[in-house]
Amino acid sequence: MSGIARTAKAIWKGTGKEGKGELTTQSAVLENTPYEFHSRFENGKHTNPEELLAAAHAGCFTMAFAFGLNKAGFTAYEIETNCAVTVTPDAGGFTITKSELTMGAKIPGITQAQFDEIAAGAKAGCPVSKLYKCEITLSATLGGQSKAA
Repeated sequence: MSGIARTAKAIWKGTGKEGKGELTTQSAVLENTPYEFHSRFENGKHTNPEELLAAAHAGCFTMAFAFGLNKAGFTAYEIETNCAVTVTPDAGGFTITKSELTMGAKIPGITQAQFDEIAAGAKAGCPVSKLYKCEITLSATLGGQSKAA
C-alpha cells in the first residue's frame, strides 16, 4: 500500500485576533467551517486547530485500538475515547504540550492484562501519536478499573 494523502484548506481574513477563517476538508465534512481566535484562546462558538487535533487523536487512537483488538481476536462492543490537547504560551508564541487520551471500552472476554497491552500499543502506534512531539497520556478503563499506560 502506498501513502495516502488527505487534504484540507484554510482561508483567513483579517488580523490574528480580530480576523476570521474557514476550514474545508477534502471529504467536505468540514466545508467553510468557521474558526477564529476567540474559539482558540477564549470561548468562541467556532472550531479551532487544537479541537481538530484532539478529534484526530481520539479517532486515530480508537481505530488503532480496534485494529489491535481484532488482531488479538476480540471485538469491542463499544470504545469511547476523549482527548484533550493543551496549548501553552512559550517564548516563540505557543506550543502543544500535551495530548491526554481517556478511553473506556466494553469488550467481551478480554482480560485486564490483554486490554492494557493493546491500549498501550494503540497509544504508541497510532499515526497521530507518532506525529505529536509532546507528552501523550492515556487513561484506559475496562470494567470500572482505570489503568494509566
